[in-house]
Amino acid sequence: MRIIDISSAVDASGWEPDEVRHEVLSPREGAVHMSEEMRRHFGVAFDPDELPEGEFLSLDRLTLTSHTGTHIDAPSHYGSRAHYGDGRPRNIDELPLDWFYGPGLLLDLTGCEGPTAGAGDLEKELARIGRVPEPGTIVLLRTGASERAGTEQYFTDFTGLDGPAVNLLLDHGVRVIGTDAFSLDAPFGAVIRRYRETGDRSVLWPAHVTGRHREYCQIERLGNLAALPGCDGFQVACFPVKITGAGAGWTRAVAFVDE
Repeated sequence: MRIIDISSAVDASGWEPDEVRHEVLSPREGAVHMSEEMRRHFGVAFDPDELPEGEFLSLDRLTLTSHTGTHIDAPSHYGSRAHYGDGRPRNIDELPLDWFYGPGLLLDLTGCEGPTAGAGDLEKELARIGRVPEPGTIVLLRTGASERAGTEQYFTDFTGLDGPAVNLLLDHGVRVIGTDAFSLDAPFGAVIRRYRETGDRSVLWPAHVTGRHREYCQIERLGNLAALPGCDGFQVACFPVKITGAGAGWTRAVAFVDE
């Protein structure tokens, strides 16, 4: 079995609209930190110089959002009220784990023109590959956006889905839709321009707003989708980090290919 990493990194050196701060305490600084914390919290005095080579353990501190790097959006991210079930959208820690492991289906949207792909674009791609997703399939969208990861253009130049396209996949029993782009919706600028032109509120982030009416998850900011062996023949694992009460959780998404 071959394991293919389809995640993008949390990288403080790359461009992000929400700044990522990554502070690294060296093993020596970790020793001093441990000594201070033991004294402050437990009343235990310990000289860090008594440690072998005067070092303890390194420590990383990060300041970032749960939407940095490859992550999964939970239903509670889409709005405070769900128009299904009991009306309360679930958080990332409440979702069933079996949603996040299953057969993958890769759809190539690199040929789409413009910032938005519609149901017709997905139907054309499904006809090309001769497949339709089955319930439990994790659908991955390759837009080519990951090639610009770490740059400002990554957040402004990509292809997203409209509402009918999302509904088409959900109608097939899909619960998790992934993309290599910053968002499953079109870029913010394109969404706002479309709204200014039409005055139609239904064009405002329709992929996300669809999640207020139908329970599903998005994986955003995938990477390396070109390394997959084809449109199918692989399993996807994308278990989200269990953050209590959160609207999203980071994931190390991978694909398993039998050889």
